[in-house]
Formats: sequence, C-alpha cells, structure tokens
Amino acid sequence: MRRRHLLLSPFAALPAAAWGQAYPSKPIRIIVPVPPGGGTDIITRLVQPGLQERLGQPVLIENRPGGGSTIGTNLVAQAPADGHTLLMIDSAVAVNPFLYARLPFDTERDLQPVSLLATAPVILVAHPSFPPRTVKEVLDYAHAHPGAVNFASGGNGASTHLAGEMLRSVAKLDIVHVPYAGTAPGVTAVLGGQTQIMFAGISSTRQYVEGGQLRAIAITGNQRSPALPDVPTFAEAGLPEMNAETIWGLWAPAATPLAIGERLSREIAAVLALPDIRAKAAELGFVLAGTTPAEFSARFRRELDTWGPIVRQSGARAG
Repeated sequence: MRRRHLLLSPFAALPAAAWGQAYPSKPIRIIVPVPPGGGTDIITRLVQPGLQERLGQPVLIENRPGGGSTIGTNLVAQAPADGHTLLMIDSAVAVNPFLYARLPFDTERDLQPVSLLATAPVILVAHPSFPPRTVKEVLDYAHAHPGAVNFASGGNGASTHLAGEMLRSVAKLDIVHVPYAGTAPGVTAVLGGQTQIMFAGISSTRQYVEGGQLRAIAITGNQRSPALPDVPTFAEAGLPEMNAETIWGLWAPAATPLAIGERLSREIAAVLALPDIRAKAAELGFVLAGTTPAEFSARFRRELDTWGPIVRQSGARAG
C-alpha cells in the first residue's frame, strides 16, 4: 500500500462559497458495503434522518455487500467527485490494503476521509451451549481442545475476524476461523449453534445477550461499556493486549471539493450532538466522535499502524 501523505488537497480547492451554496443539488447516496444488520448499517441509519433534515435533500442508503467491503468501496472510488455518492465503512478500510494482494482502488489515492462518526469495543459472545463462561475458562477450554473451538466473523479481514486473530496470538490458541458474509450472518450462525463463539459489535449482539440467546464473555479495551456494564473487560481478565476497537467513518471520492467535505463533517457533528442520537448510540455501545476530515485522516493512519501487523502475523489473505 502506498503510504503517501493523506492530504486534504484531493478536495479541489474551489471557492468555498460557491460549493457550499450549491451543495447538495440532488439526493445523496451513502454506500454501505456490508449487508443490513451490522454496525456499519446501524450507525448509517442512525444518522440518516438528521443528515436529510440538515442537508435538505434525501439521503439514500444502499447496501452493496461483497468482497470484504471492496465492491461497495470501489463503487464510491469510481463515483463522480461531487459529494453525492459517499461511503460508510468500518475498520475494513484500514485492513483491506494489507489483506488483499491487489485491489481495484487505492484508498489513499481514490478516497478522501470526511468524518469519523463512532468507535466501539468488540465483544466476545458465545452460544449458551458453549461450556466456558469467563475468559479464563475460554482459554482453558481452547487449550484443552486444540482445533475444536470455532469462531465466526463478518468475513476475512473484518475487525470481528482480526479480534479473533488477536486472541489467538495473545493467548497462543489453536482456534478455527469461520468467515461469513457480514456481521449479521455471523451472529446468526452463533445463535444457531453452527459456531461456538464470535467477536462482534455490541450494537449487533446486545439484544441477544440481554435475551439469553448469547452469552457475553468479555469486551475489548480497558473500560466496561455503559451499554453492557456487567460484562467484564479482557483487561480485567489479565489480557490488556486485547484492545481491538472498530471504527466507522464517512468517505468521499478523492477529488471532492474541500468545502463539501467540510460541510458534511460539520453537519455530521451537529447530528451526533443531538440528545436522542447520543442516547441511542450509547444504548447500542457506540462511542460517538464527529471529527473533521483532518482528524479522521490522522486516525486512519493510526488504524493502518494497528491492523497491518495483525494481518501480517495472522497470515490472512483474500482475493
């Protein structure tokens, strides 16, 4: 992957007033490169009504799953750079450059960061029939039954996959990865007992944890989530290295004018500041951000530094 500086200059520096007054001039499409039901789809639908109201144009959500999020991403990379076709994507945007030997796009050349909307820890859940109830019991069981524990994910290279690879590496486990075409199908597999455990977002699993259909083992990071305050962290279990976090952000084609990117980031920040949005996001386990394009660019670079070594160590490849 090219590591050239991810400048804001791909937004053509045209007069801000002209672009700001003209935009948007028609409905906006937000491409979600995964199936409905996962965290990316949920956060997009959470902000859609507020964005529509503030921008004065319909905001249409199109799920374009496939290829580990690369199909939808490529669609936006090739779209007209007028701010009317946007991409909402999770950590896959920082993983895929390391996962795929060849991509039809270059993230740094063809896409422009607009705003980081949210982050969230990842939760380890299990089917109720899986005997272990704590992190220690999971590790003991996996060590005693090498190759017998299957973990689902939302696909090769998804944060749900790499969190499992992180646990495999940190705890020296022999566990088997079972990829699905998105988080929602992976969760469905665990609900049905086809796989035993899965790392997933709280937004995708909370209702099942509270309903007793899934057992929550632990969440990543050093702080418990207000959404599931009774679920311990991996740090509490002696594994502070398990600090995987999913991010969700909005992207535009690279040559989109600077004023459009800045306008979008301001409107997103305003929507995320609404009390009802903040309350719903907290309930779903999201930690809201609402950054500027420059701040999101810096965070994206940190994500590359985080996930690149994990992908290389796991040996995961796709495409």
